[in-house]
Amino acid sequence: MSVAASLASAQPLDTRPSSATTTLGESKVTITVSGGERLVVANGLPDHTTGRFPGRGNPNRISAQSYNFHLPTAPKTNAAPHDGRGAWFGVALNGIPFEPGTAEFWNNRREWNYEAKSGFIDLGLDQNNAHVQPTGAYHYHGLPTGLMTKLGGDGKKMLLVGWAADGFPMYTSDAHTVARDAKSPLKKMRPSWQIKKGEREGGPGGKYDGKFTADHEFVKGSGDLDECNGRFGVTPEFPSGTYYYCITEEFPQLGRQWRGTPDPSFSKRGSGPGGGGPGGRRGPPGGPGGPGPGGDFNRPPRRD
Repeated sequence: MSVAASLASAQPLDTRPSSATTTLGESKVTITVSGGERLVVANGLPDHTTGRFPGRGNPNRISAQSYNFHLPTAPKTNAAPHDGRGAWFGVALNGIPFEPGTAEFWNNRREWNYEAKSGFIDLGLDQNNAHVQPTGAYHYHGLPTGLMTKLGGDGKKMLLVGWAADGFPMYTSDAHTVARDAKSPLKKMRPSWQIKKGEREGGPGGKYDGKFTADHEFVKGSGDLDECNGRFGVTPEFPSGTYYYCITEEFPQLGRQWRGTPDPSFSKRGSGPGGGGPGGRRGPPGGPGGPGPGGDFNRPPRRD
C-alpha cells in the first residue's frame, strides 16, 4: 500500500467521546459516531455573533433548519476528484454548513459564476464569511472566524473546524510545514489556484481578475495544496496521517471538489432515500449552480 493510500484510510486518535451534544443559546448540534458513520444533526443556528440579517446585500433572516448529515468515519480517496457543485461542501463542528460557490451568474449563464469573496459583488457576507439563503440557512463561504474563536483561536495548533461531505476533516489554513512531521512549525497553506492571464473569451469579456470562478486555474506545485485545496499529512486528531482539507484566505477558500466520495445527505437538490430538504438523504451531488434561478437571494446578479 502506498503512503498516500495508508494515510487516506487512517483512523483518528479516538480521545474524544463518541457522542457529544452542544447547546449554546438557540444553537443545537449533536455529533454521534456509530457503525462506521458520523451523524451530524443540527438546527443550523450559529453559536456565535453574526452580522445583521436582513441587511445590506442580503435580505434574508436566519431561521432554524433541519440537518441530518451522514459521513463515513473511514473515507477513501479517489483517483479523480468529484465535482462539488450542487451540494454543501461540508459541515462545521457547530452544525453550520460550508458552501464554496454562489448562485449568482452573469446574464444567468452558469459558466460565469460570481465569486462570493471576490470583492466585486456584495452578497452581504458578515464577519464570519457567512450569509443567509432565502430558506433562512446561515452558511459559511470561508474561514468561520466566530467558530474559530470559540475553539480557542487559530495558529496554536492545527484547528479542526468541520468535516467535508466525503468524511475527511476540514482545518483552517495553518498546517505543518512538513506535512508528515507533527513537530514541524505551522505555516499558512497556499492554494495552488491562480488567476488566469489575459482576457476572457466571450461572456462578460474583460481581463481575468477573479470576479468569476472561471477566472481561476489550477497550477500544480504553485502552492502547498492540491486541486481540492487539501493534502495528506498528520494532524492532532489523526497522528498517523490522513487526507485533509484546508480553508484558505485566498481562492478557492473552500475546496470546489472532493477527494473522496461525498455522501448524498449533503445534496441540496433532487430526491432520494430519506426524503427531501437540505441535509436529508438526497440524490448524489453534482450538476451546476446552487439553489436555482434567481441566485442566492432570488434576485438578478449585479452586472459589472
